[in-house]
Parts: sequence; structure tokens; C-alpha cells
Amino acid sequence: MLWWQTGRMLHGGDLTEAMARFGGGRGDWLDLSTGINPHAYPVPELAAELWRSLPTGGDLKALLDAARRCYRVPEQAEIVAAPGTQALIQWMPRLAPAGGAAVLGPTYNEHARAFSGTDRGVEGIAALKEWRDAANLIIVNPNNPDGRLLPLDALADCAAEAAERGGWLIIDESFIDVAPERTAVSLCARYPVVILRSFGKFYGLAGVRLGFLIAAPSIAGRFRAALGPWAVTGPALAIGEAALGDDGWAKMMRENLNAEANSMDRCLIEGQCRIIGGTPLFRLVRHPAAAALHERLAGQHIWVRRFDRDRTLLRFGLPGNAAGLARLSCALAGFAAHARLQGVMTSSPSAF
Repeated sequence: MLWWQTGRMLHGGDLTEAMARFGGGRGDWLDLSTGINPHAYPVPELAAELWRSLPTGGDLKALLDAARRCYRVPEQAEIVAAPGTQALIQWMPRLAPAGGAAVLGPTYNEHARAFSGTDRGVEGIAALKEWRDAANLIIVNPNNPDGRLLPLDALADCAAEAAERGGWLIIDESFIDVAPERTAVSLCARYPVVILRSFGKFYGLAGVRLGFLIAAPSIAGRFRAALGPWAVTGPALAIGEAALGDDGWAKMMRENLNAEANSMDRCLIEGQCRIIGGTPLFRLVRHPAAAALHERLAGQHIWVRRFDRDRTLLRFGLPGNAAGLARLSCALAGFAAHARLQGVMTSSPSAF
């Protein structure tokens, strides 16, 4: 059984299950289950006309121009706007070249799930050397949930190999905004490389539902035609244009996120969690009693991401403020103290 086939499909950001099991209203919960920036870009005041009219070609062009500059898209490539990166993932197995797909993982489940829902083959690989038969290769970079970040030369080798096989190298860069200098967008000028960029994660506006695809014109055209006209709402176009054009906010936010991630590291380590990966937007930890810790945190209305494929792993998003961090720290300390007490009571130093 592969990682995307283990149990229920679990995603962060939906407190429905948490509230049903542990009570409380949405405002009572500290939701750390996503990698979404808790500091949202300040939404500009929007003209009322944006809500009443269809998006215009000029509005779309303004957004794409801002995205092209922000994402450093080469002249030889085109950029397509979509109602979220997930919409592009759903189209991928229908538009990619013939042949199966290999997914470097464990990673975000939906890439493999999209291909497994078709008559194409899909295989999970744990290392690039295991890529054998599939024409298409999918890499999440930085990876979700461990933050693995492959260097550009390794990605270029994969792109060249995909070209020889008549397939695509699909790189999901949903979390690359925290390290924009590591983007592989330059490869689109030479190879059949498809880059996916998420707007909502770094800018903290997941509800806007905005994502982008960057690729050679022949590839980009397929997705543009599949999505059809007015794929992105007028308000989303305006918000995206403003945010992507605000270099000062992005620079400040990267610095803030790094500082907050470092603070959370200290909190997690003091709480007996072993950090094994992540990005400035989230941390992946290993804990021998992760399932019990998840349950205890939920009982205190703190929701973190668990994984059916490995019950020793938990992912923590940023609390977003000092009060949230203190709340998490207190909950972790309480669980550690409880675990130590249990160890004393059972006379077993390895109980924790």
C-alpha cells in the first residue's frame, strides 16, 4: 500500500472533524494543521464593480504581468492563472503526455491520487534513482511535509530525462516563496518542465483560490484551454496583482517567518519533539507518542496535522503570535510532564 492509499485523505485547514470530536467553536481553536502563513497579506479595498462584472482581459493581464515578474518567469515561458493549484493538479493526468507518472515521496497525496483516478499508471518512488518506466515525474519542491529541497542541477537532470522519455517534469513549488532564489522556473525555457505555484500559502489568503502554472507555450496553452474563460474571479485577480507586486511586504514577511519558525523550534524541542524537517511555514516532528500527543492537543483545542502512513509524525504550522506560541508551549509541557509521570508510575524509563 502506497502513502496516498493509507486510510482517509487527511488535509489541514478543516476543523469540522476537530469540533465534532472535541467541541468548541472555530474561534476557540488554535489551528496549526496547515502550512498557510498566519499573517495574511492585507487585502486592498476592492471596487464594487469587481463583484458585479465578469473579469476583464485587462485585469487578467495585469495579474499575469505581476506574477511573471514576481516569479522570474523567462521570456520563453508562459504563465496561466487558475482557481487554486489543486485545480491544475486535477487536470494534470488529462493533459500530460502519454505514459504513467512517478511521484517522489512521501509527499502531498493529491498528485498521485489524481493520476491513480485515471487509466494511467502511477508509482511512488523514494529516490530519483527509482524512476524507471514512467514518462512523467512529479516532484514537490520544497517537499510537503518534510521540506526537502532538491538543487537545480538535480532537477535539470530530471528535466533532460523527461524530455528523452517524451514526458514532463512537474515541479510543485507551492512553498518556494520562502526561498524564491531556489525556484526551478529557468528550466521551463529549455525543457518540458511544468511549474506549479500557490498564491494562498505564502500570502496567507488560501480562500482566494489562486494558483499558477508556468511552462513552455505549447504546454501552457493546453491548460489555458482546459480551464476556459473567467477561470479566476475578478476580486482574486485584483488581490493577486496587489500582493505579487508588493516586494517590500514579501521581504519583510520572509524575515518574520524565519524568526517565528526559530521560536517554534525552541518550543517544540522543549516539548520533547524531534524536528526532522520543514520550511519556515511548518515543522515536521517525530514523537514516540505522536498519536497520544495529537489527541491531548486536540483536547485543548490545538489542531495539528497527523499522518496515517506514519503514526510517529506530526506537522505543526506557525501559531502566528506570542499568545498562540505560549499556548502550544504550555500544552506540550503538560504532555511531557504527564508522560514522565506515567514512566515513574510504571517504573519504565522507556515508557515515553
